[in-house]
Amino acid sequence: MIFLILQEITLPLSNPVLKFLLILVIILIAPLLLNKIKVPALLGLIIAGAIIGPNGFNLMERDSGIILSGTAGLLYIMFLAGLEIDLKDFKDNRNKSMVFGMYTFLIPMGLGILTGLYILEFSMLTSVLLASMFASHTLIAYPIVSKLGVTKNRAVNITIGGTMITDTLALLVLAVIVGMAHGEVNVLFWTRLSISILLCGLIIVFLFPIIAKWFFKNFNDNVSQYIFVLVLVFSGAFLAELAGIEAIIGAFLTGLSINRLIPHSSPLMNRIEFVGNAIFIPFFLIGVGMLINYKIFFMNFETIKVGAVMVVVATSAKFIAAWLTQKSFKFTTDERRIIFGLSNAQAAATLAAVLIGYNIIIGTTASGEDIRLLNETVLNGTILMILVTCTIASFEAQAGAKNIALAGGASNGFSRLNTDEKILIPVSNAENTEELIQLALSLKSKVNTRGLYALSIVNNNLEPAIAENNSNRLLDIASKTASATDNHLKKLIRYDLNILNGITSVLKEQKITDLILGLHIKKDISDSFLGSLTESILSRSGSTTFIYKPRQPLGTIKRHLIFIPENAEKEIGFINWVLKIWNLAENTGAQLVFYANDKTLKILEEINSKHSINCEFKSASIWDEFISSEFKTREDDNLIIILSRKNKPSFHEKMQKLPSYLNERFQENGFILVYPIQSGVENSSVSDLFNPSLYDSVGKLEELGKIFSKNWNRS
Repeated sequence: MIFLILQEITLPLSNPVLKFLLILVIILIAPLLLNKIKVPALLGLIIAGAIIGPNGFNLMERDSGIILSGTAGLLYIMFLAGLEIDLKDFKDNRNKSMVFGMYTFLIPMGLGILTGLYILEFSMLTSVLLASMFASHTLIAYPIVSKLGVTKNRAVNITIGGTMITDTLALLVLAVIVGMAHGEVNVLFWTRLSISILLCGLIIVFLFPIIAKWFFKNFNDNVSQYIFVLVLVFSGAFLAELAGIEAIIGAFLTGLSINRLIPHSSPLMNRIEFVGNAIFIPFFLIGVGMLINYKIFFMNFETIKVGAVMVVVATSAKFIAAWLTQKSFKFTTDERRIIFGLSNAQAAATLAAVLIGYNIIIGTTASGEDIRLLNETVLNGTILMILVTCTIASFEAQAGAKNIALAGGASNGFSRLNTDEKILIPVSNAENTEELIQLALSLKSKVNTRGLYALSIVNNNLEPAIAENNSNRLLDIASKTASATDNHLKKLIRYDLNILNGITSVLKEQKITDLILGLHIKKDISDSFLGSLTESILSRSGSTTFIYKPRQPLGTIKRHLIFIPENAEKEIGFINWVLKIWNLAENTGAQLVFYANDKTLKILEEINSKHSINCEFKSASIWDEFISSEFKTREDDNLIIILSRKNKPSFHEKMQKLPSYLNERFQENGFILVYPIQSGVENSSVSDLFNPSLYDSVGKLEELGKIFSKNWNRS
């Protein structure tokens, strides 16, 4: 039977099931085998593509299906680069990105033109087009950097920004060269190109976020949200093509424009990364490998010569640009390696340029043969350049990113704190369960992947079967939301007549460090609720407590307004809630606006000076500010109010009137009420960090800020 089936198989494969099976086997096996010999997975996929492609064993053709999937993978790489970039860093480093972008464009252009004219003896037009191929690059090593968790490093940020600059300029050069080859470069050409690029940019940067925000607010279905994101990516890519530039620019701008609306810790972000890394990006890499024809390097010395020159010039130019960037901004060697690794790979724009140049016929020979702008020798040399530069880029990016990741993951006091972190989320309402889990995912530390607990209290007076079914349904919703982000959530069911007694018992039994309580979306907060909470929970546990009332999805919030009472830094739980708020900002990309007195702000500013969280600091007597009729909030603001209990250092009598303030004046805004830890921290390894008596002067408070900044583990 098997023999008869094998007899029916012809090469290249035509059966779609077998073709897809072969690709899936390669995606599964190639990285596993090559990882054992320290070869980057993406390089393995390129090599596998060369082996199975038409120039290898001819198992598969590089047909329209491979090209379509590969195009999607390429756009995905650029989209992810824009989506994962830290916008605060991107803004802060825009001048550095501009400098690097000009380095990595002008140096390859200059060397490329000289090489084309005086070494390869090409015409000026061909030399300029060849140089534009050297100037562009593809972020083919970005998945390596992303997997190692260093995408927020400044070197990665400026490289991505520089990539947008150099690729845009290189593709504009390509458009001009094509126009000159067809004799179309005139005032109308430049006017049309400028207007179309401007319109494309305005639509993607300003209109896409408005559409996305409306969609995420009104549609919660996970599949619909993912498909919607893909629609935006390909719409942005198509708009870029209509504007006369390459589609990858549109995909990158799309990622940048909706960056803030998709939290890094969200299930949607996890799905985007998972599908891209599992399917789309591997298809692109295999498709690139299929272009490689190793046979020509043994048959044509001219191809070897041209290919070798292209490899040397492209690699040297990109290394010089990375080295100059390192020296200009005093970066480390590993940061230079990341810049060089990310910017050295030639693939997408390079392929576009060489294929366009190869298809432009500028004349004929006496024998009737076509004279092409870029001949077959350059086409084959480009394939060699792609293979070599992708190999170098993979190894360099992996080495630099691994060293930076290891350096950032040193053991310290806060990593010990994060290891002991346990977050409890009582669930009782299906309407806000997902939002509560999303808040927990945004507040938690990155090293905590198994410290989430969802609790459902079953009332003993209700019908047992009905009560248990409802509890299991809510816990399943919570578990699926956490699992979608690769976080494990433990489901707990408690039988008790009193909900608060049930919660406080679990807090003690599980040694919970943080508690997240949800308020019903449509109900006001009551004085009795806060009173019962402080008496029943805070007095009987050592947990930081967050009370959350959502008004919109967490990812659509632009600003968190944080009101901090006087002497908050003297509370035992100060460090813990600050750490959580910083995690919230880092994971969602929203701006933090702190309202506090000068003493507290000084600590927070010291912390922020070492990091890149988007913060604003406003000196204020917060209770006067908060209750003032002149104080206004925006539609996409969320309030975070730090509270305390009677007889504690930061308690203020106006805290007792907080429910009425919120119900009367802030109906349109969501809020998080934070009760810091009010009792001793059991874990002795971290208790010293919470001892407020050590910080009873301005000098000591500054030292607290330095300790926080030094020990906060962001890796």
